[in-house]
Amino acid sequence: MAISMPAIIANIAEPLLGLLDTGIAGHLGAPQYIGAVAVGAMMMNVLYWNFGFLRMGTSGLTAQAYGSGSRQAQVDTLQRSSAIALIVGIAMVAMQVPIRWLLLLIMSPGHEVAQFASTYFNIVIWGAPAVLVTMAIKGWLLGMQDSRSPMIISIGVNVLNVVVSLVAVYVLDMGFKGIAIGTLTAVWVGAVYACWRVRHRFSAIVKELHLARALNLKGSGRFFKVSSDIFVRCIFMLAVNMFFIRAGALGGDIILAVNTLIQQLFHLFSYFMDGIAFAGEAVAGKYYGAGNHRLMHRCVRWLFMWSVSLTMVFVLAYSLFPHDIFSLFTSDRQVVTTAMYYHWWCSIVPLVSFAAFVWDGVFIGVTATRGMLTAVATACAIFFLLYFTLPTSLGNHALWISFVAFLTTRSLVQTAIWLHKFPIKSP
Repeated sequence: MAISMPAIIANIAEPLLGLLDTGIAGHLGAPQYIGAVAVGAMMMNVLYWNFGFLRMGTSGLTAQAYGSGSRQAQVDTLQRSSAIALIVGIAMVAMQVPIRWLLLLIMSPGHEVAQFASTYFNIVIWGAPAVLVTMAIKGWLLGMQDSRSPMIISIGVNVLNVVVSLVAVYVLDMGFKGIAIGTLTAVWVGAVYACWRVRHRFSAIVKELHLARALNLKGSGRFFKVSSDIFVRCIFMLAVNMFFIRAGALGGDIILAVNTLIQQLFHLFSYFMDGIAFAGEAVAGKYYGAGNHRLMHRCVRWLFMWSVSLTMVFVLAYSLFPHDIFSLFTSDRQVVTTAMYYHWWCSIVPLVSFAAFVWDGVFIGVTATRGMLTAVATACAIFFLLYFTLPTSLGNHALWISFVAFLTTRSLVQTAIWLHKFPIKSP
């Protein structure tokens, strides 16, 4: 819980504080500004999503190094992941023109929104090296059993983003560009603070960092194997999520709004589950690195006990008070009325997905990333196969049935892989 709670707090704080960017844009006098912030932020999120291995791969390898007591492995993982993050970030800045063109082509916003989104992207992209290095450092800190520092970094970056954006927009009169400048300033300050935090808490390890060793690819095979598995997995996940949004949009504005509401409730649930998953990365990885499979299995049992307890709280709330919860998100009666036809999916999705969150954390901790990739690839195939074979008379329910099958398949495949890889032995 000492690892989970800071992660949960950081997960909840980020989207809440991020809403203020939209609020600032909403008071600039044109609705296109709101859409531009949403599209611009989505462009950056899609870009960074595919490099999630810089955090996930780093945390698992670091946790194992921590558990085994290998100082050199801890040093190597930090300097290697940070160097790769910096190189990739610089490459993003250098290739920003074709990247921007491709992302706008995929999202296809209106002409005016696209222009403002391009302005936002052109400024914020210069923070790519800072964002990716911070991701790597946060993963390393989590592997070192420190989730409090990543929480402080995440909340600090978001608060600073809001403060600088407000000053830039309303005090310095920079208009829409001020929002992007606020984001750019915050991520670079956050990266500098993250580096300082590591130096302050782990000074002995920082003294052993060596630039030449960081750029030496010798011994990097395991890191790249783990990273490539996670990278491809992210592409499969992105394909499902983007298709889900597109399929909902084809159902009309009301269906899109309903699906968005239910997805937001799922995201709220996921913030708590991710906190438990982070604990799995750190603690299960530590015991795996120490070669203590007995405590590793005990850790997994506790993770499932906590996740089941939290899941039941969400299931009960979503089952008993769906109308009240929907009404908190929107005052549109038609959207709320339509959402009530689909409200059971709010309860079903947590039930079938909690195991996938737990297994993701544990698999990252023990660097069983090929199992994660296998599970998501299989689930992705099931999702699309089911969606395109279900009768059209099911309407939007077909999309949710397919999504539930996707989550269920992930959970079942990862459970089977775990039991095969680490069979539970009788005492």
